Amino acid sequence: MLSPESAATIRATLPVIAGAIQDITARFYDTMFADNPELLRDLFNRGNQANGEQRVALAGSIAAFATVLVERPGELPGTMLSRIANKHASLGVTEEQYAVVHKYLFGAIGEVLGDTVTPEVAQAWDEVYWLMAETLIGLERALYREAGRGWTRATVIERRDETADVVAFLLRPDLPMPFRPGQYVSVQVTLPDGARQIRQYSLSNAPQRGDWRITVKRVRDEGAPAGEVSNWLHGHVRAGDVLSVSAPFGDLTLPEGDGPLLLASAGIGVTPILSMLDHLAATGSERRVLVVHADRSPDAHVHREELTDLVAALPGATLHRWYEDLPLEQVGDAAHAAGPVSGPVSGPVSGPVAALGRADLSAIELPGDVVACLCGPLPFMRSVRAQLVELGVPASGIHYEVFGPDLWIAAA
Repeated sequence: MLSPESAATIRATLPVIAGAIQDITARFYDTMFADNPELLRDLFNRGNQANGEQRVALAGSIAAFATVLVERPGELPGTMLSRIANKHASLGVTEEQYAVVHKYLFGAIGEVLGDTVTPEVAQAWDEVYWLMAETLIGLERALYREAGRGWTRATVIERRDETADVVAFLLRPDLPMPFRPGQYVSVQVTLPDGARQIRQYSLSNAPQRGDWRITVKRVRDEGAPAGEVSNWLHGHVRAGDVLSVSAPFGDLTLPEGDGPLLLASAGIGVTPILSMLDHLAATGSERRVLVVHADRSPDAHVHREELTDLVAALPGATLHRWYEDLPLEQVGDAAHAAGPVSGPVSGPVSGPVAALGRADLSAIELPGDVVACLCGPLPFMRSVRAQLVELGVPASGIHYEVFGPDLWIAAA
């Protein structure tokens, strides 16, 4: 909790800091990487630095944290902090690195804002930083105690090309580790220039399977930097190869209990949802589960048949699918598309006829106590969340996972 003096200073200066925060974070990263190039080479995602997304996400998280401190004293943005802590733990972030960040962040604040940063202003924002840092350090310590830290070897047991741009790898870690459905692991690879870049991939099967499966979408150069790690994995990794992976982390996990669920995904965001469904099927669950998936087309839908089969194996589950590009003979009305999976259906789309367009939840009857888990591109998740809130689902019952920097926070 902020001291009263610092709270007043933060409240007065928050508009100025927030207005300049992206300039501050840009300067921060530039100076920190100039003095510590190993951080960019071996820890930070070079693609997210090149496209600016990481600095936007950092700016958003700082502004959001400070806003909560002054508007809701005694409260912390727990969901945001948990998401950041899990990502940090998956990267192996250390406590000492918070001091490095502090040095360059406050240097950037002084450079960008100049004389605006009086000693009183600097002290107040220093308090904000260390409140956030110490909270994250505590969360990360707990995660390291539970899951461990560092890297382990995982042998690729099988490689399977799912679509032209998506491949699934079945991994067998040297040290068996449990995970919760919905979590992810980091994969560290050494690129041709010697950089050891790290990316996170959801585990897309159930913990009961023993081996881990990650499903990797190739990020092509389409107006943004191509994915260094995804392209390397696609081009080089085959069965028998060994990857360096982290313990599982991530806070979007299957909600406990037997209450009704809405599991909504789009594109490659289906991967953590598959893990949840696979676990429910493996444990013989009879929970009511509404499964929503949106994609460009049936051909682009990764693990399409598997999703249909898992839903069919759950007596309380229904499947609802939307495709933006769908042959006319496969188009049904929204009510038909929202029907349960029932037996095999001829044609390239197994299960019920899908709906044309984007996900529309208005035709789905939602239980009053439903809990929702969302994963996919931000526009999809924003749309689904808005629809759920309009349909009466409380915001506290809607959870999400962002692949990459959390730009949802930045836009809030």
